[in-house]
Amino acid sequence: MPARSLFRASCLVLIVCLCSSSSATLTPSGINYEVVALMAIKMELNDPYNVLENWDVNSVDPCSWRMVTCSADGHVSALGLPSQSLSGILSPCIGNLTNLQSVMLQNNALSGSLPPELGKLERLQTLDLSNNQFHGTIPSSLGGLNNLNYLRLNNNNLSGPCPDSLSNIRGLTLVDLSHNNLSGSLPKISARTFNIIGNPLICGSDLDINCSSGSVVPLSYRPEDLKNRSQLGVGGTRSRPIAVVFGAGVGFVTLLVIVVGLLLWRRRRHNQLIFYDVNGRYDPEICLGHLKLYSFKELRAATSNFNSKNILGKGGYGIVYKGCLRDGTVVAVKRLRDYNSIGGLQFQTEVEMISLAVHRHLLRLCGFCTTENERLLVYPYMPNGSVASQLRENVRGRPALDWSRRKRIALGTARGLLYLHEQCDPKIIHRDVKAANILLDEEFDAVVGDFGLAKLLDHQESHVTTAVRGTVGHIAPEYLSTGQSSEKTDVFGFGILLLELVTGQKALDFGRLANQKGVMLDWVKKLHQENKLYMVVDKGLRNNYDRVEHKEMVQVAFLCTQFHPSQRPKMSEVVRMLEGDGLAEKWEATQRLDMPESQSSKEQKPTHQYVDSMEDSSMVLEAIELSGPR
Repeated sequence: MPARSLFRASCLVLIVCLCSSSSATLTPSGINYEVVALMAIKMELNDPYNVLENWDVNSVDPCSWRMVTCSADGHVSALGLPSQSLSGILSPCIGNLTNLQSVMLQNNALSGSLPPELGKLERLQTLDLSNNQFHGTIPSSLGGLNNLNYLRLNNNNLSGPCPDSLSNIRGLTLVDLSHNNLSGSLPKISARTFNIIGNPLICGSDLDINCSSGSVVPLSYRPEDLKNRSQLGVGGTRSRPIAVVFGAGVGFVTLLVIVVGLLLWRRRRHNQLIFYDVNGRYDPEICLGHLKLYSFKELRAATSNFNSKNILGKGGYGIVYKGCLRDGTVVAVKRLRDYNSIGGLQFQTEVEMISLAVHRHLLRLCGFCTTENERLLVYPYMPNGSVASQLRENVRGRPALDWSRRKRIALGTARGLLYLHEQCDPKIIHRDVKAANILLDEEFDAVVGDFGLAKLLDHQESHVTTAVRGTVGHIAPEYLSTGQSSEKTDVFGFGILLLELVTGQKALDFGRLANQKGVMLDWVKKLHQENKLYMVVDKGLRNNYDRVEHKEMVQVAFLCTQFHPSQRPKMSEVVRMLEGDGLAEKWEATQRLDMPESQSSKEQKPTHQYVDSMEDSSMVLEAIELSGPR
């Protein structure tokens, strides 16, 4: 056996032994068992593009690792590795990450059997292993995941029966077992959406289960019920006349009760909240797993009847109010504009998709409310407001955001956008990345807000060309001129955000100062060419900043805001550059590309032709805020 393979095998044996014996995060000797478990997972995977390159067995804290998300208390809460071309097997050591709430490994080439140790993840809410090559049976241990909301095992090679234990999970919203080789009877799974299409041994069975007409299986559906109904449906000839007479009498009374009930129901319906199940039927008691359905009355009381004194922010999507629920929980309630633009069922579907995006640096959706006249979203309250507000705050004569916090905000925002672009399925384009939409939690860590709302409110448009949403000064030129949005649109907005962090100024207000011409980006580029970057730094920092990091952040901003979208980096590249990996090479390559143009004409056209000088513009600045915070 080659030395490298022997070393790998020895490490694997050691890690597995540590995994099987662990019961706490840290041992007395300081070993972090979450690190051990993650390294065991890494060693069982083939990683052709080195996406797990910074997973280091010598690290004490895995929270900075790519594709790993931690909760506020420092435990690993999410493992997101979708669409990374990974192969190999899923290590049983995943069962030691007992604080996991989300596991998303879809769209890879993972094989082997599903480890029964997944059943140890008692806090798990989302498990997505779809579109892989897993085989064998579905572990019955999954039935112990009482907090599970979304289970996707579709498009694998799983066989055998669907375990009866899944019927024990009461909070399921979606179960997708489609396109496998499952057989046998189906348990009564209490999921609102239960997909079994593409399992020929079930759909083509002698029970004549029709899976071709649709993927949604009714909650009460069981093959045994169908079989029993077909047997009991043929009554004896002697009982038929009695049944007819008895049925006629009961039918008349029932009809009378229904008519009276309908009259009373129609009278009360006007002021009722309307919620829908997946088939569009009214259901006020519907369960949405980790999402909560709030009543309009409850949110109105929490916000003191949407009192203007409780307004946290206003924008193109709606108004955000601070609210206090009956149990004392402080929340942020977004009251959306244009409620008639999206129906109740469509709204609920889109909201559920948004809620699946779970990441340390994304604003978590707690719940929502939908009525005939209202659409509201409920989020956790962020005590430190937004980056935009904190950039103008001072504490004892010093800015509330020192340089280290600004650097951390930049990196956290980049990681959140990376998740939306490259780790979400389907991906989410924010379309309005700016300081006002980056919120700050108790520790001043960045939390990206308002993601998914562009698609939510523009659902009738295509996923590529939609009404322009954003803020002048932050909008990429191709988006403003054509309405074409992409991940590179968000990259541009992120570049402007970096400049806001560096300068401490708002891009929209920038041109109002008499000694500044044009938009912020052009001004910073001019000072960069004159080797006067020290003039760009927020004066409130008073030289208390890292000059190397400052220069690097400006360079990353320039790369992100290049005129042609194809020349801008992906967010995964941005994260690596902010972490200190690959910026020098990328910057040098860009400078070489720019050199022929600069030699041919020093009076080159400005990069941002889509915005005239703000000083000369006749536009009212407040009127061109196309969207707003939260």
